Amino acid sequence: MTPLTHQSDPQLDLMFERIVDVPPELVWAAWTTPEHLKHWFTPAPWKTIDCEIDLRPGGLFRTVMCSPEGQEFPNIGCYLEVIPNEKLVWTNALQPGYRPVIQSVEKNNGDFPFTAVLTLEPHEQGTKYSALVIHGNQEDCKKHEDMGFYDGWGKALDQLVAHMKQV
Repeated sequence: MTPLTHQSDPQLDLMFERIVDVPPELVWAAWTTPEHLKHWFTPAPWKTIDCEIDLRPGGLFRTVMCSPEGQEFPNIGCYLEVIPNEKLVWTNALQPGYRPVIQSVEKNNGDFPFTAVLTLEPHEQGTKYSALVIHGNQEDCKKHEDMGFYDGWGKALDQLVAHMKQV
């Protein structure tokens, strides 16, 4: 079976790419081990205070982010594709077991559905890190970009690299 490839649509998607000086195996461990993920996942001064991972298609990807003011933001998603050290795909549009998320009026606090495709490729300097974030419409894509997508993903990746160099 040929793995599904994801093509970016600049009207609907955001792409973040960078070469980092740690090997793919360490980047993978940072993304798939809760104790590592809690150290870097949320750009400071925010924190990730809890994480649960069931690393398999249909499995749970749950984080709890905490604002500098102490407000907690739980996030639940579902893994769609897991290829160790190469590719990780998840979405917040589905709960574990591929169960669709039910949007409620009370929950409408700026959240929007997206799918993230993380690919890791060996590079002479370490890893080519690519994150494609797929949105369902232009409004959600723009909202995500305006929230600081590029700066946030960049800071988080810097934190990932710094953390994994210490382990």
